[in-house]
Amino acid sequence: MVSAIKAREKGHDVVVIERNNRCGKKLLLTGNGRCNFYNNDMKLDYFFSNDMKEFEVIFNKKSGEVLDFFKSLGLVEKSINGYLYPYSKQSKSVLSLLIKRMENLGVKFIYDSYVSGIEKKGEKFKVITDKNEYIFDKVIVSTGSKVLEKTGSDGSGYKLVSALGHTIKPVLPSLVQLIGSSDYRLWAGARSDVILSLYENEKFVKSESGEVQLTDYGISGICTFNLSGIVSRGLYSGKSEVIYIDFAPWFSGDVREFSEYLKEKYEELNMSLRDMLSGFLNERVVVLFLKLLGSANDFDKLASLVKEFKFEVKATKGFSDAQVCTGGVPLSEIDASTMESLKVKGLYLTGEILDVDGICGGYNLGFAWMSGLIAGESV
Repeated sequence: MVSAIKAREKGHDVVVIERNNRCGKKLLLTGNGRCNFYNNDMKLDYFFSNDMKEFEVIFNKKSGEVLDFFKSLGLVEKSINGYLYPYSKQSKSVLSLLIKRMENLGVKFIYDSYVSGIEKKGEKFKVITDKNEYIFDKVIVSTGSKVLEKTGSDGSGYKLVSALGHTIKPVLPSLVQLIGSSDYRLWAGARSDVILSLYENEKFVKSESGEVQLTDYGISGICTFNLSGIVSRGLYSGKSEVIYIDFAPWFSGDVREFSEYLKEKYEELNMSLRDMLSGFLNERVVVLFLKLLGSANDFDKLASLVKEFKFEVKATKGFSDAQVCTGGVPLSEIDASTMESLKVKGLYLTGEILDVDGICGGYNLGFAWMSGLIAGESV
């Protein structure tokens, strides 16, 4: 949609071919229907790509122009801890402004049409749908990845560009829940403020803090999601992925010091271990820890459970549960300053079909807008 607006503003005849009966079906679901469309804290550190040098070109070129673009559409944003939403807190506010601008500019729409092939014919492109064939001078592919298939994202874009000569980095779920190797039914439904520390092949990689949602299969929540892309790629490569959960981040000392603290508190308060733990842990977590602890008041083991709970990751949830994918077309196969394919002249690639993914907070939509602006202005 952004590409269509920018290309049409240059005077080109622009046609959007959409498999659904309207544009932006996936956009309506973002941010739980509120559309966290950008972030005040936009940094390279919050993104991953196998070609970060090329991504940096895109980021430096357009990250500072995204908000101006949306203001030009008439959008008023609201910041919640740096996360930017439409002031209405409704995704349809963003979508309706994009579509209205497209309509006012005279962009043409072909709805309910599934693109099954793109062929280069001399200097032209033949776009083949389930209903018709069309000839165009330039083509911009903005199909997304293969998450939320109910919105039309079935991974077909990868097939379209593969047939034109592009390679695809392994496409894996990201911003997704993690499945552990044990039975976690006792803590299912609990939420806790924690620090998650990820170790890959026993080497520390990254920490995330925030609220974790504890489930019968493992862990969920934003801090979990922000580690899941690394975990996905690691598991795919055969690496061991272990997360240590600190359920008492308010205590700054190490496990040994925490053991002493627990012992002193236990003796001072003159109450059961269960009651004492309920003073700072969710009741369901307490039940699990007491079961793992057994009958003895082993404060060293208890301190390890609370401060360094070992969560061995067996798998991630699948594409149907993920918010984005990691992987896709390498940025080394496009001109990052224009988004044009280096394999096929006149073909442009934008958004999540490319090998770029970000953490939660409007970063993945941010990349979609940046790449869309560049492609639309470059055709």
